[in-house]
Amino acid sequence: MTTFIEIKNLRVGFDGVDVLKNINFDIKEGEIVGILGKSSAGKSILMHVLRGVESFEDISGSVIYHLSQCKNCGFIDLPGKAGKECLKCDEKYEKIEVDFVKLPLHDPLRKSITRRIAIMLQRTFALYGDERVIVNVMNALEEIGEMGPDAINKAADLLDQVNLSNRMMHVARELSGGEKQRVVLARQLVKNPILLLADEPTGTLDPKTAELVHESIIEATKNFNMSLIITSHWPGVIEELSDRALWLDEGEILKIGDPSEVAREFMKEVGDLEEQTKVEIGNPIIRARNLKMTYFSLDRGIVRAVNDISFEVNEGEIFGLIGVSGAGKTTTSKIISGLLKPTSGEIDVRIGDEWIDMTQLGSENKGRATKYIGILHQEYSLYPHRNVIDNLTEAIGLDLPFELGERKAINTLVTAGFTEKKADDILTKMPDELSEGERHRVAMAQVLIKEPRILVFDEPTGTMDPVTKIEVSRSILHARKELGETFVIVSHDMDFVAQVCDRAALMRLGKIVDIGETDAVLSKLSHKEREETLEGIVKEL
Repeated sequence: MTTFIEIKNLRVGFDGVDVLKNINFDIKEGEIVGILGKSSAGKSILMHVLRGVESFEDISGSVIYHLSQCKNCGFIDLPGKAGKECLKCDEKYEKIEVDFVKLPLHDPLRKSITRRIAIMLQRTFALYGDERVIVNVMNALEEIGEMGPDAINKAADLLDQVNLSNRMMHVARELSGGEKQRVVLARQLVKNPILLLADEPTGTLDPKTAELVHESIIEATKNFNMSLIITSHWPGVIEELSDRALWLDEGEILKIGDPSEVAREFMKEVGDLEEQTKVEIGNPIIRARNLKMTYFSLDRGIVRAVNDISFEVNEGEIFGLIGVSGAGKTTTSKIISGLLKPTSGEIDVRIGDEWIDMTQLGSENKGRATKYIGILHQEYSLYPHRNVIDNLTEAIGLDLPFELGERKAINTLVTAGFTEKKADDILTKMPDELSEGERHRVAMAQVLIKEPRILVFDEPTGTMDPVTKIEVSRSILHARKELGETFVIVSHDMDFVAQVCDRAALMRLGKIVDIGETDAVLSKLSHKEREETLEGIVKEL
């Protein structure tokens, strides 16, 4: 295959620290290269260098794009097109080489190249939320000046390409995470790209939804004859999708070659949870009776998100809500948290020795309980213009003397999975200086530092690599053991649920169909549920 991109001795530094060190590899035309590594390994920085739309003050080495360019209209294409007729006019393509490290950021040639590079970022959907899906794709066509009479047909064709034609008239903000990612892909395919950079595109999605997105990405790669570079912290993703893989750790390539071999070496880094000390479980602290949550949707009619469920959660327990997408897990967790008022039924939380009715508003009712309930949303966010210690203290109203605030912040970060040294090192860093996994753990610390009695976590391991997931599992178990916290965890990660949850409730179509010891409930998963949850995670590991 023809060489498309050559990376030679690439180094990138920030604040005197090298985040990429002596990176050397190449990418062939039409090749799928997987980049495997845990959080903060340098994967995202490498992708941004390859994208070529931002400058780096401290960078050396070479990132050479081998391309062809029309000598008449300047259109950029793959190197294998050299000598052939241009897609835009009748002239011939000629070979060119461009080094993104040396080419100035505002050079017109760089802009011509980046127009043919598509990117999908983790957790960043970048859609017009109030517009319909097809309008989102048409807007992307308008951005590149293609808004003729055929624009709507082009948009529909692209939605067919990502298997989303059945959602083209839906409002974008009402889509699931996986559907949003496929709209993002359709918008990127508007560019007719020669390269797709997919940076953790399915990190927050359940395995079945992730599989659908992966299928769309691979199909688009073939149909558009483009190269694909995909990053992941899940070995199974890299092993399944890549032609070739590399393992990146702390900015260095540790291994490159066959995806199965690279994945196997990476997994040697992943340990397991040590045997946990038995923890005494107390009396009920959450009590739900005949809960219902019904709403009306223009697209779906009457939706029974939660349909007459009853359960209890005991003090000091780690309780899991499991099931496929749309089962009612997140809605139930929002009712427990006080974010949603149920249509009918009872939800009570015990504070001290008193039961609080969460359906009744006021400082002496729901307001009294919500002070002691911490929530970590799947789509968490940190204050972007505050450093880590401010995010853990002043920004959330925790007014402490600096020394005490620093001490409490470090202790909480250690509970959230950092080493004491790493916790101390990141206190003055801004959120955008942290990796995605590090930001996730800081967000977890932001919840823990308020000393809640009940913690509700929505997909707490959604974007984490296996090593970090083990650390977070340990931190949750440690918080429960040392502090007596009660956890309600919504998760599609059945391995994680099996590791940390004492009991679980299996939900289907808004109902609880089984509740009890975690292993027993997991054994009741249907074939479909097992395929969409447990099998997907086990395959990745």
